[in-house]
Amino acid sequence: MPQDRAAPEPARAPPPPVTPQRSARKERAGRPAAPPSGRPRPDAGARSAARPARGQPADARGGALALLAALREGATLAEAAAGAGLGQLAPAERARAQRLAAATIRWRGRSDAVLAPLLGRQPRAEMSDILRLAVTELLGLGEAPHGVVNAAVALARGAGPGGRAAAGMVNAVLRRAAGAQAQWDGAAPARLPDWLRGPVARQWGEGVAAAIEAAHETAPGVDLTGKPGAAVPGEPLPTGSRRLPPGTQVTALPGYEAGAWWVQDAAAALPVRLLDPRAGERVADLCCAPGGKTMQLAAAGAAVIAVDLSEARLSRVRANLERTRLDAALVAADALAWRPDCALDAVLLDAPCSATGTIRRHPELPLIRDGAMIPDLVRLQAAMIDHALALLGPGGRLVYAVCSIHPAEGEAQLAAALDRHPGLTVERPRMPGLDPAWITPEGAIRTRPDHWGHLGGLDGFFAVRLRRPGG
Repeated sequence: MPQDRAAPEPARAPPPPVTPQRSARKERAGRPAAPPSGRPRPDAGARSAARPARGQPADARGGALALLAALREGATLAEAAAGAGLGQLAPAERARAQRLAAATIRWRGRSDAVLAPLLGRQPRAEMSDILRLAVTELLGLGEAPHGVVNAAVALARGAGPGGRAAAGMVNAVLRRAAGAQAQWDGAAPARLPDWLRGPVARQWGEGVAAAIEAAHETAPGVDLTGKPGAAVPGEPLPTGSRRLPPGTQVTALPGYEAGAWWVQDAAAALPVRLLDPRAGERVADLCCAPGGKTMQLAAAGAAVIAVDLSEARLSRVRANLERTRLDAALVAADALAWRPDCALDAVLLDAPCSATGTIRRHPELPLIRDGAMIPDLVRLQAAMIDHALALLGPGGRLVYAVCSIHPAEGEAQLAAALDRHPGLTVERPRMPGLDPAWITPEGAIRTRPDHWGHLGGLDGFFAVRLRRPGG
């Protein structure tokens, strides 16, 4: 997952955005235009964008700049990390590079507020990245000014003739920025893009939109879901998950090798708990990768059919099942075309979505999405709901879930499904530890990043349990 200043000069322009927004591609059913459930997915354009412009990064700061450069071309952080030349860095430096890049994006609203009055004109994008990174280290992470400023000047000088010419500016601006802690502390968080902020504010009000923006500045912890009765490390959360501090190395924790638990945000664990699977039930997990919900279903004793379009993603599900010693039938298929050999008792549909509920984990998403994918995603989700209902026997139940805070993918999608399917009913949640304020008037679960602020927040999710007539 951040002294001394001269009088400001007139007509200061703020630094340019970290990265241009880019329309997402339209893809086949089961493959979203944005990462499903917050899990970034590589594509050819992103792999090309993730190549560093100049050589290979020599340290964590250089690695962070390589990641930021890839983001400016539209890559996610995960895609950038896979192709930005970080492999030559030691594991600790590679992890630090990713933390620095994430913090720079997460706190961009504050760093831009500090830099705007100190800049006479907009620097080029590469220099803006260096300035934002350094300000984040100085004022957000409390690093020593001397080392941060010197490192930033060296990075500028290493960026070619233009960088060498700008090194003096970088030095002067950062020496003044080092004394701007009050401006940093008083700055507003980065705003949600208009295509997302507008619907959020209309649904819940300006105060909630601002609270979500503030929540996005906090690096998320590591949440775990365990097998029934297993000892799971971390602090208990009200809904049954356990939470560890950000950056925890999970592979070193007790129970990892034994497969007693797996990493899963507390909000992402709610849809299966809402479904309430029973031993022996035939349950399909559509769009299942990387398998957190598949493991929950299998641990409850259900006979699970886990469906995903991508063989590569299914290999991750298989590896997770092997580590946790759990069983499920894996099927590589388009979720809109797949049909079981007989009617199912239940279906879990974790549908492709905008992943806007996971911005606290993926702070780059507002910068590389422009909202153009929302209509296509809404149509795809509706088609998948209709198909999933057709897979159920009379009285069967469907849980529809998305890791999105866009109402079109949640609240409006539910209303439309009820209009299309007379007799379809919503079953209100009855789950221990669930905050009643998270239950919508229609009976769905709605979590937001500003919920559980005293516990470190959680992802934004919409989940609803639907019962087919009959039975």
